[in-house]
Amino acid sequence: MTGRITDVPGLRVGHAQDHDARTGCTVVIGPFRAACDIRGTATGTRELEAISHLHLVDRVDAILLTGGSAYGLAAADGVVAWIEEQGGGFDTGVARIPIVPAAVIFDLAVGRSDRRPDAAMGRAACLAAGLDCPEGQVGAGTGAAVGKLAGTAAAMPGGVGTAVASVAGHTVGALAVVNPLGDVVDRHGRIIAGARNTDGTFADSVRLARSAADLPLMPTSNTTLSVVATDAPLDRPALQMLARAASTAVARRTAPAHTPFDGDVGFAVSTATQARSIDPGLALALGTTAAEVLGEAIERAVRET
Repeated sequence: MTGRITDVPGLRVGHAQDHDARTGCTVVIGPFRAACDIRGTATGTRELEAISHLHLVDRVDAILLTGGSAYGLAAADGVVAWIEEQGGGFDTGVARIPIVPAAVIFDLAVGRSDRRPDAAMGRAACLAAGLDCPEGQVGAGTGAAVGKLAGTAAAMPGGVGTAVASVAGHTVGALAVVNPLGDVVDRHGRIIAGARNTDGTFADSVRLARSAADLPLMPTSNTTLSVVATDAPLDRPALQMLARAASTAVARRTAPAHTPFDGDVGFAVSTATQARSIDPGLALALGTTAAEVLGEAIERAVRET
């Protein structure tokens, strides 16, 4: 599986980062219909209700993934301002209101906690947006790390990864910001990045988690964020199912997954102009493919660092 999420027509991705502060943000620019699946219990988000299928607004302009924990949500202001300048947003008759759902990772422990993504960085990510989609420790993945159950010093770099595949005449792409408490494993269940022993071997975070009650301090600086995208004409309820199906990749490729200390959020978007009902067979094919490409994106995030 090769390619990138921007192979899905109608998408651009931009990164901006502060390497000294070890933080950054990533913007996926549409517009598109969107939905999300929340598996984490330590989330930091903005405007998620706007992508509910019950919400008045039927399309969003961009999705922001950012470091800086809740402070980093300020980067969305820069994205909103930039979209307004481009004439985007939901037309209220009085003004066009840009709709930018956002979610965060916690990276305050790895760099300068007093420098976080802000409006200027959100704007910079928009200005950098294009079809290229760099991977590794860039954008929202700049300060990401993997496998923190043995302490941050024993962790390995996380980052941003992307992948794409075709199914039933449609394109399905994924982008992941990988910063989990647990390890990252390949499709065979082998650890490829995670907590290490003093001799450099993998400590096995699942094994460590089984004795977590004995740990003196539980780490909090975690979360895997993702966007899966397709040009299939899915409506928002179908996108909700696609996001749910794709989220299984996080459980397959991170171990342990969806812990009390991860704020996992998975978005799904469709760039098709119109939505229509699709048959269950196509929904199954798209969901299965979304999970596969997201799993590949998670793996690439740590292989590219």
